[in-house]
Amino acid sequence: MLHDLWTVVDESDRAQWDYAPLERVGPLRFGMSLQEAVVVMEARGYTSEVSPVGEVGPFEQLCTRFRAVGAPTYREDTVGYYVGPMGLTCITVDALSGPQVSFDGIRLVGRPPSELSADLSAYLEKTGREVRFTPEGDVGSEELGIYPRAQRAGDVLLTRLVFGRPNDWANTMFDCIPADEWRIH
Repeated sequence: MLHDLWTVVDESDRAQWDYAPLERVGPLRFGMSLQEAVVVMEARGYTSEVSPVGEVGPFEQLCTRFRAVGAPTYREDTVGYYVGPMGLTCITVDALSGPQVSFDGIRLVGRPPSELSADLSAYLEKTGREVRFTPEGDVGSEELGIYPRAQRAGDVLLTRLVFGRPNDWANTMFDCIPADEWRIH
């Protein structure tokens, strides 16, 4: 049923994660292997499905789609992207069903985009960091590795977060986001 596809999980029913910029999102650490990510997520009640994404230069790129045990199979609560020997390079958190991720008191997931943009912009200005706008017009941060995207929940838009850690193979956040993430959610 189409309505079920847009059901938003209550805040109280979501896992609560914190974000350490360019280091980790909840239990997922940038640089960890696909196998390490599967083990840590299974320990927290998630199932996983691994699939190839393509190639980044000479390296294979894979992704793992995690969903809560017992959740409908179409759900993707969190997705991890891996590039060859660099391991986990990008993590996305679904606006409708993913864990709530907080950073320095700011709730990042499942919010109206304008609210997150206002909070993130105020934080970036207060801490002397550069305010960056995504191609969609949302506020993101290269320095923090945060790239919000709007995701549809019926007639409402909520924030889906893309976290990344640019490195030798991707110089910017934009570069480290896989093509899969540019499709409309």
